[in-house]
Amino acid sequence: MRRKFLYLINPISGARSKSTLAETIIKKTSARKIPFEIIATRKDGRYEDLPEKILKENITDVIICGGDGTVSGIVSALLQTDVSIGIIPRGSGNGLALAAGIPVNIHKALDIIFRGYTEMTDGLFINDRFSCMLCGMGFDAQVAKDFDAVKRRGLMSYIKISAINYFKAKTYPFIISSKEKNLSVEAFFLCAANSNQFGNHFTIAPLASLNDGLFDVVIAKKMNRLALPFSVLGQFAGVNAMQRLDEHINKKNIIYFQASALTIHNPMLAPLHIDGEPVPTAENIELKIAPKAFRLLRPSD
Repeated sequence: MRRKFLYLINPISGARSKSTLAETIIKKTSARKIPFEIIATRKDGRYEDLPEKILKENITDVIICGGDGTVSGIVSALLQTDVSIGIIPRGSGNGLALAAGIPVNIHKALDIIFRGYTEMTDGLFINDRFSCMLCGMGFDAQVAKDFDAVKRRGLMSYIKISAINYFKAKTYPFIISSKEKNLSVEAFFLCAANSNQFGNHFTIAPLASLNDGLFDVVIAKKMNRLALPFSVLGQFAGVNAMQRLDEHINKKNIIYFQASALTIHNPMLAPLHIDGEPVPTAENIELKIAPKAFRLLRPSD
């Protein structure tokens, strides 16, 4: 079957970078003699009409030029559509792309797309809202909320906002229910991740896989505030062993386990983010894996 591409580019990205991206896409895709169209991503995140366009125009590949929130919004609308998903990372963190081995360099990302190798990739549902990567409650969700409000994005802004929030961080009670066990915990944050990282190579779930039918849960329990960064750095470094929820794990500062479904009771309404985008929180949050949810174009090695 002859391939046909649909590129989606954020129209409010920097004028120079947007122009360079579009020019590179046009030049390289035309050289491959692949028919394509470029359209803008949507500020309201609504893409309900895309499946009809894909079916009507025989589009085989949808290439998303954006960050994790944009990727999840578009993929969510295409879950029942027979297309391959490509990513040209253009976000602040690009956690899904980096976990999948997709480089931020435009030319290298396009080369991966042109090769056409795909792998079925899991997703995650949070109260029936689809996520390609992860969600978090507590500290990291507050950082996501504050980061979303700043005009100037980037790694340094993220680090600065994280540092400010560290000094005023508070803990929240969570009750975690699964088929194995119920667990009550007071924590600075709780993260459920299908990807291994927040983005920018900050690895929160070192053993996470994009297609193992499970998501990883990382909980930073209430502890001395001075111990918090060292415990989290240990998690980033992969020194914390994977546990089982039915094990006795209350003595550990970091709880790390895997699941395919969980219910989280969030009585103090800890803030919530999905793929780095702040969203309204809830008192009860249902998490479940969406196995083999979409085909992702990624490196064959």
